[in-house]
Amino acid sequence: MGETSRLTARGYRAIWFSVVACLVLVLDQTTKLAVRSVLSVGERREFIPGVLDLLYVRNDGAAFSIGRGAGVVFVAIAALVVVGAFLLVWKQDLPMPLVVSIACVAGGGVGNMIDRLAAGYVTDFLATTFIDFPVFNVADIFVTVGVVASLVGYNIWDSRRQKARG
Repeated sequence: MGETSRLTARGYRAIWFSVVACLVLVLDQTTKLAVRSVLSVGERREFIPGVLDLLYVRNDGAAFSIGRGAGVVFVAIAALVVVGAFLLVWKQDLPMPLVVSIACVAGGGVGNMIDRLAAGYVTDFLATTFIDFPVFNVADIFVTVGVVASLVGYNIWDSRRQKARG
């Protein structure tokens, strides 16, 4: 027992991935719980005047209500994405900003997956008032921003890796 254990870079990436994904999940589920406890389905309340309202809707589809009623398919896709994201973070020597952006996608995906499994629909509640846009939730924000940041981050990382190889 005289040996000290050292956390590998792979271990640090896995921990960061897990912590960020869990924080996103907690934030998502907490905001959805708060909305469900304060608003009735279809009820709207001004949140940021002229910008954003709270509007509680139940979405049994995916983004923009596409694929209504196909919840099982979306749960399967989300599960595959989360497993794939973790494996990517585990196997590749990715920079930490890329690990964080991938974890945001995973955490948001799990948040919406929990809704689908527990209730058969996703709780959406953020409604823009300055443009006509579908109602969304915190998980949707993290998934969208995480995907964009991951694509940008991956392209930067990969181009640097290609340059280093010669």
